[in-house]
Amino acid sequence: MDREAFAALLGDEGQALLGSLELYEPDRELSVATRLRRTYAPELVSAALGQARLRQRAAAKFGAEDAARMYFTPNGLEQSTRAGVAAYRAERFLRSGVERPADLCCGIGGDAIALARAGMHVLAVDHDPLTCDVVRANAAALGLGDRIEVRCQDVADADLSGCDAVFVDPARRGGKGRIFDPEAYSPPLSWAVEVARQFRHSALKVAPGIPHEMVPDEAEAEWISDSGDVKEAVLWFGTSEPARSSPVRATLLPGGHSLSARGLPDPPVGQVGRFLYEPDGAVVRAHLVAEVAADLGGRLIDPTIAYVTCDEAHSTPYATGYGITDVLPFQLKRLRALLRERGIGVATIKKRGSAVEPAELRKKLKLEGPGECTVFLTRVAGAPTVLLGQPLGTQAAAGDP
Repeated sequence: MDREAFAALLGDEGQALLGSLELYEPDRELSVATRLRRTYAPELVSAALGQARLRQRAAAKFGAEDAARMYFTPNGLEQSTRAGVAAYRAERFLRSGVERPADLCCGIGGDAIALARAGMHVLAVDHDPLTCDVVRANAAALGLGDRIEVRCQDVADADLSGCDAVFVDPARRGGKGRIFDPEAYSPPLSWAVEVARQFRHSALKVAPGIPHEMVPDEAEAEWISDSGDVKEAVLWFGTSEPARSSPVRATLLPGGHSLSARGLPDPPVGQVGRFLYEPDGAVVRAHLVAEVAADLGGRLIDPTIAYVTCDEAHSTPYATGYGITDVLPFQLKRLRALLRERGIGVATIKKRGSAVEPAELRKKLKLEGPGECTVFLTRVAGAPTVLLGQPLGTQAAAGDP
């Protein structure tokens, strides 16, 4: 879709066509397209069907109500921030007293929308003309046109006077896929850090796999997961968060639980107990497994594996708990015989520190029966090991330590 096709989509005819696709079914696209081309120009039909597909995909990130009104590009949707994460970050800016942030590399406007909805006036900057058209359309569609100013230019040339904070979301995808080197981001992380240092409050969105040694000394690094999936890391500059005690934290959404580093030594290592806890991915990325182990009164099953074990059940929002029923060396025949003996027909297979691929193992196990269990492929004291268990009830797996 080019700018001309998008402009046509925003016109009366395009809006009528889009409205007719609210109940669009992708598996009927050919027949729908054929029918619509009898009335509308082929280019307009293609643009409208593309938006209908993107809106359906966007519902998972933005919610069905907003997604049905917004506009997207394929890359913009792929790289956009999930609405709940953007809202959380906007709230942090708001608590810091920010009134006019600049959203640099704004993409389709997901973060700008969250900032504006929190009550701020946002300067949104992106270098791509079509993307900027999409941001303006989204701001208007959501009733935020008076709170979001869009400028189409290179972020390095943007006049940020009048702004009291910046949020930078560099592009982390190129022609060959994901970019893992922060200096290969567009713009590079070093440029974003220098811009951030010029403002009282700033935040930089980076990949969750960023090496800890690349985090600037003055920044707080926050790893964020949403419904158990690690979504991003954010480098905060000049945060005025009350009771900030650590430059590292893990935040779990939608609950908003936040765990900070306490400078603890590595947890002890010991034998597998009655219970196993799998820390949230944000906790692992933030290197805060020691904090979870200390709160649980637990130990690691191996010095290199992020599984915590305890002899008594505890509650924590930062890890999922399991009752362990069996611990055995990894031997395919023995595992298959045990699962058959237990009548296990459904197994959730997890791995940490194992070379075995769960999909391949599942085929070889040939599971049958009415039972269910969780199979952990891991190492215990350096040895390949299998643990069998059951998830603890919601009462034991939720709440604060």
